[in-house]
Amino acid sequence: MRSRLIYSAFGLLILLLTGCGTAKLNRYSLPYTAPGVTQVSATGRITGNSSLKQNPYRLWELYIEGSPLELGLRNGALTDSLYRHQESVFFRKVEEIVPSKGRQWLLRHFLAWYNRKLPRSIIPEYRQEIYGLSRYASDSLDFIAKPYARSLYLHAAHDIGHALQDLAMVGCTSFAVWGENTEDGNLLIGRNFDFYAGDEFAENKVVAFVKPDSGYGFLSVSWPGMIGVVSGMNTEGLTVTINAGKSSVPWKARTPVSLLVREILQYAKNIDEAVAISARRKVFVSESIMVGSAADNRAVLIEISPRKRGIYAVENRARLVCSNHFLSTAYSRDKKNRKQKAESHSMYRFERMNQLLDHEEKVNVEKAVNLLRNRYGLDDREIGLGNEKALNQLLAHHGVVFRPAERKAWVSAGPYQLGAFVAYDLKEVFSEDRKDSLWSDAETVKEDPFLHSRAYAGYERYRVLDRMLDRALKAHTVLPDSFFEEYISLNPELWSVYYKSGKYFKNRKQEDKARIYFETALTKEITTLPARREIEKNL
Repeated sequence: MRSRLIYSAFGLLILLLTGCGTAKLNRYSLPYTAPGVTQVSATGRITGNSSLKQNPYRLWELYIEGSPLELGLRNGALTDSLYRHQESVFFRKVEEIVPSKGRQWLLRHFLAWYNRKLPRSIIPEYRQEIYGLSRYASDSLDFIAKPYARSLYLHAAHDIGHALQDLAMVGCTSFAVWGENTEDGNLLIGRNFDFYAGDEFAENKVVAFVKPDSGYGFLSVSWPGMIGVVSGMNTEGLTVTINAGKSSVPWKARTPVSLLVREILQYAKNIDEAVAISARRKVFVSESIMVGSAADNRAVLIEISPRKRGIYAVENRARLVCSNHFLSTAYSRDKKNRKQKAESHSMYRFERMNQLLDHEEKVNVEKAVNLLRNRYGLDDREIGLGNEKALNQLLAHHGVVFRPAERKAWVSAGPYQLGAFVAYDLKEVFSEDRKDSLWSDAETVKEDPFLHSRAYAGYERYRVLDRMLDRALKAHTVLPDSFFEEYISLNPELWSVYYKSGKYFKNRKQEDKARIYFETALTKEITTLPARREIEKNL
């Protein structure tokens, strides 16, 4: 059920693309020379001083340098097959969600109007970089839009779905500690990027090291074809991560938040400069941007939305926690934010992270990784695997830990944040005598032992059955009792507190009613929405 909400945002995007290949965008052109690429191994390529290599943990390490256009061309030349695969995965999901030609036609024309000014909301250097990257996009998708238009709008995928359907596809949790809360007093930041667009979408994680001609070099963790930033740190020790908030809908598209964050990362060296850059751009979604700074040895939240902006800094406490609601006084009376706190799982994760930090005297990298991997509820209660209330929801695209003063980062290998947290030292990566291997084996944090447990294997089987249940509800298919017995047994704690409509249960009596709900809804074919709502009232 949750995947339906997430994918519907992608459905909106393809409808936009189908009608947005405007003549103006199609005429956009820059002179360029395609860089030559040398294949040095099965998983390694180079072009000049730029390179792409897959490390033993299956993370793709991309290093590129140059002007905006050169960055895009080198990115595209090195990642071309990965980039095309990522596009293909993305749009295959879209096709599953938007089968109706009539709805496509209606939404296509609305979204074409809605995004009429998106290109002018993106600064020229990023348009140039996206243009260079788009030269390597797949021709097979030109029926959707030409490569440049397609790539441009893909960078607004999160924003489009979030703004028009208010879908928080990113349900993340992050924290920052410093002073008396860390072993050496220096700032330490951890974050889970709980963005789920399907297992295949998360297969190829990219750890990009970008050395632009202007601004600072930086690390960014994302996926092929993405020049925006969702998690990153620059050579000045400034970090940025984003968490989605409750959004209102503007009348037109504005700057995609990942490109605003990219601008902060590329051009700011401290918190004041980051705040100043954020004030220059208008966005069309609500986001909390956590900015950590080695120069300031602290972190703050820049809370932005289409209509207002707030800054949240802690007083007399060397700790900052962020989930998916706003904390600054600018949003203290905001109705959407108050509703988000009351009705979503954001407050629960916020309280859970604070509770865990209360019990950690001095946080180091290993402890930070364990916090991000925590699967339990408040007071260490068993709440089941994959519960949205957990810090580790077992769906994250990546987890990351930063030590800005040392310019070091740890990036999780898959699946989710259960794989090893691979260590990187930006001082070494951006030095003149850069090594072939960008990662550091000595400081890498080992994978979670849970990855090899029976419980984890059972959870993956549970996910298979969960998708079967989604399809059965949609197709009005009757499932046997044996299905429910296996489904419940694979994740019993989750069943006792959570079921498909999102309700939470406190005791066995409510659990039994939930079981009746499922069996009645499927075996009696009571699968229409009004009928299900009537049953839910009786719970």
